[in-house]
Amino acid sequence: MAVKVAIVGRPNVGKSTLFNRLVGKRLALVDDRPGVTRDRRYAEGAIGDLPLTLIDTAGYEDVTDESLEARMRAQTEAAIEDADLILFMVDAREGVTPLDRIFADRLRKIEKPVILLANKSESRESGGGVGEAHGLGFGEPVAISAEHGEGMADLYAAVAAAAGDLEAEAAEEGEKPVRIAVIGRPNAGKSTLVNRLLGEDRLLTGPEAGITRDSISVDWTYEGRPIRLVDTAGLRRKARVQEKLEKLSVADTIRAITFAEVVILVMDRDNAFDTQDLQLADLVEREGRALVYVIAKWDLEDEPQARMAELKSTAERQLPQLKGSPFVALSAFNGRGVERLMPAVLQAYETWSAKVKTRDLNDWLALAVQRHPPPAVDGKRVKPKYVAQTKARPPTFVMFASRASAMPDHYKRYLVNGIRESFDLWGTPIRLTVKAGANPYAEGGEKAGLVRARAARPVYPTAKKAKAPAEARAPGLPGKALKEKAEAAKPAPKVRVKPLGGLKASASKKAGTSAVLGKRARGGARQVSRSGRVRTGAPKGKR
Repeated sequence: MAVKVAIVGRPNVGKSTLFNRLVGKRLALVDDRPGVTRDRRYAEGAIGDLPLTLIDTAGYEDVTDESLEARMRAQTEAAIEDADLILFMVDAREGVTPLDRIFADRLRKIEKPVILLANKSESRESGGGVGEAHGLGFGEPVAISAEHGEGMADLYAAVAAAAGDLEAEAAEEGEKPVRIAVIGRPNAGKSTLVNRLLGEDRLLTGPEAGITRDSISVDWTYEGRPIRLVDTAGLRRKARVQEKLEKLSVADTIRAITFAEVVILVMDRDNAFDTQDLQLADLVEREGRALVYVIAKWDLEDEPQARMAELKSTAERQLPQLKGSPFVALSAFNGRGVERLMPAVLQAYETWSAKVKTRDLNDWLALAVQRHPPPAVDGKRVKPKYVAQTKARPPTFVMFASRASAMPDHYKRYLVNGIRESFDLWGTPIRLTVKAGANPYAEGGEKAGLVRARAARPVYPTAKKAKAPAEARAPGLPGKALKEKAEAAKPAPKVRVKPLGGLKASASKKAGTSAVLGKRARGGARQVSRSGRVRTGAPKGKR
């Protein structure tokens, strides 16, 4: 186990500044005014090669009444009892004050090693304060400057020597705790609820609004399962946040929501789901965290059933993106209904971490598209093709479709609600991204190189061979013979010849009447007798 070290001292001596330096990050709020830190905060840190469990505490006040300062002192004394090593810090600029001496008397009575630190020792004026610190009886003080990091080597040597038999061993990594953030408006009962879950007064509570300033994390075990509860400062409307310290508290709360896995939204029964509560729930949904509604002070409700039905109806109407988030009505003051909170939180965590098989998703997609096809945009219909879950926490899905950019938002909401109802993903944000399938022939696609290769290949024109003139093909023939040859090459027109039997005799009954058989008939005209026979001899008078 790491050495557990508590940093104590009167208000505004630099305890939170040293806490942040040893942790390595700005966890604790730091401001010039005294009394910024009120609860004790635990964090893992180190100095050199020594792992430490650091405890930041509130400034020590010598009061024992019922005031807020007295309750802060009780938190500091609880941290001293829990620590293995005490770092007692004084202000070297102001020197040793009466309150420092009172606190030193308190620390001498405990049987734990104490290291005296003289902070703000970077200037020459701080030499007198370092000398005065010798009179507190804790040996030579270690002069440091938590703001500028001076004296860390001397602090390392002092811590290593004071630890003695407390060997720093690395803790074995076990199951990671479920991170739960408790948020809400001021004075809603967040710290009281955390104390009721832990079974002890771990956090500072009271009737005053805005007591919690830092986001305090507490490790806890519920039924053998590690839990990390984070109590946050109340969030008011943005217009009312004016002071610098409150702005720091708001930023710390938002950071706690970002790093949480399940968020418990605590609301007062009288004005639940007002504008600020709706904005907080919407912030949780945008951050992608599981949400559980807690209605506090439920023991004062006269008609619980009717009021609960009204609240559920308001949640479904005002926050449809978180439909099905569990409701837990309880009273942190007397513990009524608190036993139902953690089962609801763990169920929301399991739903937030759920994974759905790809085959089941695509079977659901086919039915959803068949039941309600996507609308046509600009005359062309969007066609969903494939869906798969890419990650959980929160459940995130990717769908491939044609013309993905044209898919309307109302159809995306229809698909998200269908996934929520079909796979019982109630009360958790769902992310759905619609993408278009990659064109393999586009720039950067699988076949884009083939297109570029074809475009880059040169295309040579094919020259048609012109026919050579007749003179070039037969140069040895004279002009008249060449012309006759060309005429002979042309196909002869078909001539229809009437049969001889169809000829009629001439009106003249004179023998030897001539009849033309047709064009190109051999021998020219022939004489035909009355009987139709062709005379072969020459006509009379020409013999």
